[in-house]
Amino acid sequence: MSDTDGKKPLGLRGSGSRPGNVKQSFSHGRTKNVVVETKRKRVVVPKASTGSGAGGGAAVSGDPKKRPAGISEAELERRMKALAMARAREADEAEKRATEEKERAEERDRRRAEAEAKEREEKEREEALKARAEEEERQKREAEEAKRAGARKKDAPAATATAAPSASPADAQAAAQQAEAGRAGGPRKADRDNRDNRSGDKTAGRPKPGRDEDTRRTGRLTLNQALGEGGGRQRSMAAMKRKQERARQKAMGGSVEREKVVRTVQVPEAITVHELANRMSERVGDVVKALMNNGMMVTQNQSIDADTAELVVEEFGHKIQRVSDADVEQVIDSIEDKPEDLVNRAPIITIMGHVDHGKTSLLDAIRKANVTAGEAGGITQHIGAYQVAAPNGDLLTFLDTPGHAAFTSMRARGAQVTDIVVLVVAADDAVMPQTVEAINHAKAAKVPMIVAINKIDKPEANAEKVRTALLMHEVVVEKMSGDVQDVEVSAVTGKGLDDLLESIALQAEVLELKANPKRSAMGAVIEAQLDVGRGPVATVLIQNGTLKTGDIFVVGEKWGKVRALINDQGERVKEAGPSVPVEVLGLNGTPEAGDVLNVVETEAQAREIAEYRENVAKEKRAAVGAATTLEQLMQKAKDDKDVAELPVLVKADVQGSAEAIVQALEKVGNDEVRVRVLHSGVGAITESDIGLAEASGMPVIGFNVRANAPARQAANQKGVEIRYYSVIYDLVDDVKAAASGLLSDEVRERFIGYAEIKEVFKVSNVGKVAGCLVTEGVARRSAGVRLLRDNVVIHEGTLKTLKRFKDEVSEVQSGQECGMAFENYEDIRAGDVIEIFERETVERSL
Repeated sequence: MSDTDGKKPLGLRGSGSRPGNVKQSFSHGRTKNVVVETKRKRVVVPKASTGSGAGGGAAVSGDPKKRPAGISEAELERRMKALAMARAREADEAEKRATEEKERAEERDRRRAEAEAKEREEKEREEALKARAEEEERQKREAEEAKRAGARKKDAPAATATAAPSASPADAQAAAQQAEAGRAGGPRKADRDNRDNRSGDKTAGRPKPGRDEDTRRTGRLTLNQALGEGGGRQRSMAAMKRKQERARQKAMGGSVEREKVVRTVQVPEAITVHELANRMSERVGDVVKALMNNGMMVTQNQSIDADTAELVVEEFGHKIQRVSDADVEQVIDSIEDKPEDLVNRAPIITIMGHVDHGKTSLLDAIRKANVTAGEAGGITQHIGAYQVAAPNGDLLTFLDTPGHAAFTSMRARGAQVTDIVVLVVAADDAVMPQTVEAINHAKAAKVPMIVAINKIDKPEANAEKVRTALLMHEVVVEKMSGDVQDVEVSAVTGKGLDDLLESIALQAEVLELKANPKRSAMGAVIEAQLDVGRGPVATVLIQNGTLKTGDIFVVGEKWGKVRALINDQGERVKEAGPSVPVEVLGLNGTPEAGDVLNVVETEAQAREIAEYRENVAKEKRAAVGAATTLEQLMQKAKDDKDVAELPVLVKADVQGSAEAIVQALEKVGNDEVRVRVLHSGVGAITESDIGLAEASGMPVIGFNVRANAPARQAANQKGVEIRYYSVIYDLVDDVKAAASGLLSDEVRERFIGYAEIKEVFKVSNVGKVAGCLVTEGVARRSAGVRLLRDNVVIHEGTLKTLKRFKDEVSEVQSGQECGMAFENYEDIRAGDVIEIFERETVERSL
C-alpha cells in the first residue's frame, strides 16, 4: 500500500505557494519522503514619502494603484497618523531624557564643586594654622637667638639692631610670597593628589574599567552617583571630623592617646568568643590572641565557660558581672509591702477529712447550696473554691478537697494555700486513714486546725470516741484541756453551724490576716481544665495584690493575658482582690495544679520566663529518664525484660483529676506487671489520642470527658477501645483487673496418694512393670508421679500404664494392689515409693 492510498495529497490552495520534498530519517535506516508546501506571508508596509505624514497619506490614498491591496483609505490614513504620533512622542521623550541627563550632570558638578570648595577651605585653614604655628615658633627662636647674640656681642649693639629690622621685613616678604604661592597652586595640587590617591586606593583591588564599561550604566542614576564623585562610597561626617582632629593635633606638635573605656560586661554561664568581644567592644582577633596565650586554641564561634571569660575580661581591664538563665525570674521577686498599704483580708479555710464524712454536705449547709447532688457517686472528686458571707457580714473563702485516697496531691495543695484547716470527722465512724493524712498535711503547713464532729444527729454518734481517737495523733481538743477548737455539727439539721462560723472568725481574728491590694497580683492555681468553648481555664486563688482584666501573667510553664475573670457564682468581674477565688481565661495552655501565678509588666517578660521554665522542666524529665552509666542501663533493661506492662492513655476533665488518676494507676502492679501511663491530658478525647493509642496498642480512659465525633469514628475504624468513667473507684478497679490478666497463672500441686513398689516384673513389649500397693490416697492414670528412693526424688514424669489384674483402670484406691509402668523410664527397684500428685492452675490478681 502506498503512502497516498490513491488519494490526492493535501496542499495549500492559491498562488504564492512553493512545493518541495523533505526527506525524514528514522531509526534502523528507515526514511520517508514528505511533500511540504510553503506560502509566503503577505506583509503590508506603507511607502515612505518625502513630504509630511499627512501629505504622504494623501498621496498614497489618492493613488489606488500604489496603495497595498486589502487596506482601505481610512485604515491607511489611521495607520499613518499613528506612525506620525509615535515618531513625535519618541522625539519628545529623547529630548526630555537629554534635558534630565543635563540637569543631573549639572547637579553632580555642583555637588562636586561644593565638596571640593569645602575640602579646599579645610586645607587652607589647616595650612594657615600650621603657618601661624611655624611663624610663632620661628619668632620665638629668633628672639632667643637675638638675646643670646646680644649677650655675646655687647661691643656691637648698633650693627645688630640695624641688621635685625632689615632682615625681618625681608623674611616676612619671603614668607608672604611663599604663602601666596601655596594658596595659588598648593591646595589645587594637593587636592588633585589626594583625589588621585583616594581613587587609587578604591580601585586598587579591582581592574580598571574600560571606555565601554564607564558608559555601560549611564542610564541608571544611583544615590552615590548623585551625591558623590566617581560613584564610590563617601566618607562619613564622623570620619571627616576624626581626620580633622588628627590633623589639628599633628599640626600642634603632638597626639593625645585615647582614654581606655572601662565597661561592665555581663557574662552568662556560656558565651561565644565573638559575643564576648562585642560586649567588651574589643577586636575579635585580640580576644582570640589572649585566649591562645592562655593555652586555649579556639575560634570566634566556639563557646567558653564563665570562668575563662572572667579571666579574659579582667585581662582587658573591664569589669565582669555574672548572670545566669535564672535571672529572667528576678522580675517576679517578692516585694516588701509597706505597713500603711496592708488591709484586712478574708481568711482561707480548707475543709479536709476522710471520704464520705460529710465535708461537701457541711459546706453546702453553710452556703445554702446543693453541690453533692451533682457529683458522680456522691463523692467529691475535684477541689472547689467558694466565698461565703458569715452572719456578721465578714467574707470567708472555703476550699473543698476530696477525701478519696487517690487525691493526696489535692489535699496537699489545699493545705499549702490555706489559713485555717477544718477537719471533718464523722461521729459514727471516728478517725480513718485520710483523716490522719489531713492531720499530717495541716501540721506540715503549720496552720491552725478546727475539728468539726459531723453527723452528730445520728443515734449511733459518739463524739467522745472521736476526741479520744484524735489523742493518738497528737490532736488535743479544748474539751480535753487542749488548744484545738472542736465543734459538734450536723449538716442535715444545721446544728452547730453558727458555732463553727464563730470559731472560724475567732481564729481568723487571732491570725490578723492582711494583704496589699495595690500591688501586682500573686496567687495559686487550685484547678485547671480545658474547656471546649473557652479554652484553657484556671481556677486561681488570689493570695496578694489585685488581678485585673488585661493583666499579663506567668503561671508555671504557661503565660497569658487576662481576657475575663469569673467568680464562684458564675458572674464576670473586672478585678479580684486578695482571698478571692476566680476563674481566669486567656492562657496559652493548661497549667499544672499548684502552680503560682505572678503578674509581670510586658508580654516579652512573660514569654521569656515561661520558655525558661519549660526548658528546665524538660531537662529534669530527660535527666530522670536517662541512665547515668552503661551498667545501670543494662541492669534496667534486664529488670524490665520479665515485667509485663499495661499501657494506658488517660484524659480527664481537670488537671487535678488527671494527676490523681496517674498517681493511683502507677501504684497498681507488682514485680511482674505494672501499669504505664504513656500520656495524660485535660480535655476531650481527640483523633490524635486515638492515633497514639493505636500505635501503642493501649486503651483510652476518659474520666468525665467524651470523645468527639472524629475520634469516635477513628476508634471504630482502628479498633481502639475507649472506656468512660465518672467515679475513680471504678476506674482503678477495672485497670487493676486488666493488669491482673497479664499475670501468669499460679500452678499448685495437690498430693493425692502414695504407692510402694513390692516387686518389679519384666514384661515383653512393655518393659519393666512395678507391682505396687497403694498405701495412701488414690492412684490415677492421668496424674503426675515422682519416684522416691531413700526419700530422694530421682524421677518425675507420667504413668504409661495403670492396671488392676489384667484390666487397664483409671484409678486405684488405697489398700489395693496395682501395676504401674513409667513413661520412658525403667530404673525402678523394689522398695521405691511412688508419689502421685495433680497440678491445678489458679488465676492471680493484684
